[in-house]
Amino acid sequence: MKRRSPQAEVFGETGLQSERFLIVSCAIVATESQILFHQKLQAGQQALDRGQYRQSIEELQNALQYISLGSKGGGEAQLWLVMAYQAAGQISEARNLCRKLTRHPHPDIRKQSKQIVYILEAPRLARPKEWMTEIPDLTRPEENQARYAASRRTRKPAPEPSPIVFEDTRRMNTQENGFMVVTFVLILLIVGSTLWFS
Repeated sequence: MKRRSPQAEVFGETGLQSERFLIVSCAIVATESQILFHQKLQAGQQALDRGQYRQSIEELQNALQYISLGSKGGGEAQLWLVMAYQAAGQISEARNLCRKLTRHPHPDIRKQSKQIVYILEAPRLARPKEWMTEIPDLTRPEENQARYAASRRTRKPAPEPSPIVFEDTRRMNTQENGFMVVTFVLILLIVGSTLWFS
């Protein structure tokens, strides 16, 4: 007598049908985990775009629970996690994870992670204070109130326009230099030749 699986006993199936049931149920679980992975990954990316770095880290770490870390999708999610760590100021975590990704099975992930490790390990350059813009902290309004007294504007008198100065024509060379004669003759030749050949 054939042994029936527990699923076959419950559903009244034969052994072959129960194997199919297990395959289909595994496929459904795999599809659900892929959907959850993509939802968590997208939530992490959106949080990163909005500047919510801690939330992004949490969502991306949750997404990694639903996919194989050695897959291309797992590698891409880990690269997003590296960017979230870096944005949150957790540079050592970003470096460590990125170094691990340099040995990832997928070549594109290895290549991108090597480029990011190079950036993360580059020395930080000092920025002059003139390049930076200070943004006030709006959570404490008492510190951000105006610290100056309004002053009255005084109008400056409009400057007087400078008088028009004409150049002394006695100092100019007003003698004919023959330019006008040459120009007039040249125009007559062009017009005459155009009429002659047309």
